[in-house]
Amino acid sequence: MSKKVIFISIAIVGIAGFVFLGPKLNVFLAGRTTTVNVQSQAFLFDAKQGLKGLSIKLYNEGIIKDKEDLLKVGEYKDLDENRLASGKYIIEPGTTFRTLLNGFTKNSAGNGNAEVEVDVTFNNCRDIYQLAGKVSKLILADSASILNAIESSDLQNRTKLNDETIPSLFLPNTYKMFYDTPADAFVARMEKQYIAFWNEDRMAKLKKVGFDNPSEAVTLASIVYSEQSKNEEEWPIIAGLYLNRLNDGMKLQSDPTFKFCWGDELQGVQRLTYEHRERDCPYNTYIYKGLPPGPICIPPIEVVEAVLNPDINEFLYMCAKPDYTGKHDFEKSYAAHKKNADKFSSWISKQ
Repeated sequence: MSKKVIFISIAIVGIAGFVFLGPKLNVFLAGRTTTVNVQSQAFLFDAKQGLKGLSIKLYNEGIIKDKEDLLKVGEYKDLDENRLASGKYIIEPGTTFRTLLNGFTKNSAGNGNAEVEVDVTFNNCRDIYQLAGKVSKLILADSASILNAIESSDLQNRTKLNDETIPSLFLPNTYKMFYDTPADAFVARMEKQYIAFWNEDRMAKLKKVGFDNPSEAVTLASIVYSEQSKNEEEWPIIAGLYLNRLNDGMKLQSDPTFKFCWGDELQGVQRLTYEHRERDCPYNTYIYKGLPPGPICIPPIEVVEAVLNPDINEFLYMCAKPDYTGKHDFEKSYAAHKKNADKFSSWISKQ
């Protein structure tokens, strides 16, 4: 075979090899491209955005500089929205595109290989609407879908809660969940926590303080917390006071309950008057005896515990102290309470 023929044969093989291996070499090199973030960076992703959306979001958040290389590797791996997983990811500096995309790839459990859980917290919520709004900022589900899951008749039938008492289902805490947790799965998790919390021991304490349903304890706890959110040492005392009123057949006469009837209309109002107390709604404990129909806020677990473990006292009255501590004076008699109320009124008028 002549040298010319050998040369041509080698050239043909080389060209064929380049044509066949060239794209793979390009993908290999693109896969070795690294992220440019200089520190660990949290990244939230919705798989509906697809591979192109992922590349754009990574670029916009300063994690990558080369979208084309990322797309090249992702397309080679056939990564579309069905093979990518929504979720929260922690992206380390200098991560290769191959490793990065492997992390976003959905595994047999339906999660991304590198997906991490998020902290879901919903403290200081007035109602389920605020709760849904807060939670929707922490997981992928929107507030409307969360509300629909909360207001499900199946849920209320299972828990024996209604529109007014359903806030009792939610126990404020920090829960670990995946970012792409659906609304119904979030509510199912809360139902599971509710069932676990109301164990045999707590149900026995519930009966001991005179309640039949957990929602009653949560409702009272919501009043206690609305009266005192700063000084937790007063929670058992206030709980004991209101239980005394309930047992004596007295109206609770709690200011936060009539404020609840006004919604947002009293925002910024410093001095509440008798006129404010006259608004007629079932939650106004100046008008109606007993507990309101349901909680007036979603109280912390610790306040529910205070209701289940109240201070044993004979107090029937409480009045804010004439100072900035946020604490209260507690009394057995109305006469003593009236003196405290006059002192507080005199002090507040001078402020």
